[in-house]
Amino acid sequence: MDFSNNILETIGNTPLVKLNKIVAEIDALVLAKVETFNPGNSVKDRMAVKMIEDAEADGRLKPGGTIIEGTSGNTGMGLALVAIIKGYKLICVMSDKQSKEKMDILRAVGAKVVVCPTDVEPTDPRSYYSVSKRLASETPNSWYVNQYDNMSNSLAHYEQTGPEIWKQTEGKITHFVVGVGTGGTISGVGRYLKEKNPNIKIWGIDTYGSVFKKYHETGIFDENEIYSYITEGIGEDILPKNVDFSLIDGFTKVTDKDAAVYTRKIALEEAIFVGNSAGACIKGLLQLKEHFKPDDVVVVLFHDSGSRYVGKMFNDDWMRERGFLDENVTKAEDVIKDHIDKQLIVVRTEELVSHAIERMRKYKISQIPVVDINGFVGSVDETDLFRSYVADKNVAEKPIKEVMGKPFPIVKLGTPIEEVSKLFTKENDAVLVDLENGNHHIITKYDIIGSIK
Repeated sequence: MDFSNNILETIGNTPLVKLNKIVAEIDALVLAKVETFNPGNSVKDRMAVKMIEDAEADGRLKPGGTIIEGTSGNTGMGLALVAIIKGYKLICVMSDKQSKEKMDILRAVGAKVVVCPTDVEPTDPRSYYSVSKRLASETPNSWYVNQYDNMSNSLAHYEQTGPEIWKQTEGKITHFVVGVGTGGTISGVGRYLKEKNPNIKIWGIDTYGSVFKKYHETGIFDENEIYSYITEGIGEDILPKNVDFSLIDGFTKVTDKDAAVYTRKIALEEAIFVGNSAGACIKGLLQLKEHFKPDDVVVVLFHDSGSRYVGKMFNDDWMRERGFLDENVTKAEDVIKDHIDKQLIVVRTEELVSHAIERMRKYKISQIPVVDINGFVGSVDETDLFRSYVADKNVAEKPIKEVMGKPFPIVKLGTPIEEVSKLFTKENDAVLVDLENGNHHIITKYDIIGSIK
């Protein structure tokens, strides 16, 4: 009988799949190493086993202990599988930008999930790096994995992933392209492949908001490059020990939008349902196309499964909210079509300023049309109210008509977006759209910006 003794024995030996339509403009053979075939549906299963086994061997992890790790989700899943089989408890610390699916999956396999804010410095006590370390110091019989600086991470890929790729390509691989986060995959695979053939090129995919590309090219750690980004699983605001920059021939950066768009393209054009970093890798691959020749064999690694992003990149509303869907916005009606059913919030001339402020808070809006029995007669926005308050602290009890500005311009549904845009000025923050049924809708500067592709 052919069976595995437990699920951990099924990790590795993932397939190499030829990509076709999505890389049609690349004049080379492009193969995807599809790591979603691992039982935890990501490449991180490999290093999770290696890190735990090495920690057991040298006594850092003791029987019945608690494993603690900061993770974007995939390493946590790999650790969870090992923890279940080997009888450990697991605490996963995640940033709040990670998908809900990742958090739910980790809870489903028994991990305790602690969520931390994304937009803080790595040294901030609220960051997921700091919280992981604190929990490890406070929890008896615990072990902090620290995948970023734990060299068993890259060693797992040196021992497993690299040899698999070399064998599957019969040593004909010329380029390896992969997203870089902790650095374990690119460094482990890169070291193995370059030992086999120093001419193999190793390319890292980075994201805007990350420090890797500039540091590799200049040796400068530029904190000005660090800002929040949406792409998951790649890029960093630190320099993990697992990133061996000497093995990497170059980086290319991919935008959040391109990463999201190409994540969907892979599913639609290749029938491979993979995650956000895979989209970044494919777009990065296309950006590097001038480096490839007809006889080259290019291997790109797909880290994880698309099932972890169904509420994000594979959700039209999520994509639309961020301006990632390439929809043709040409008229006023195109801008409001996704929220046309929402009620227009108004305030009447005789209502108090305090009523307008309360409405702004309740509906999280910045401007309100003012009406009387004859229709629209004025408008108020945050700036108006702030200036009025500075001039008179009792303004809240005054009627709206005493502080209101000019009414917002009104356009028809079919008005070209270019004409609508011209109506926005320093004095005018919104435009009303006549819905032709007696009702109106509002377009704000935010709506216009959101429609820009």
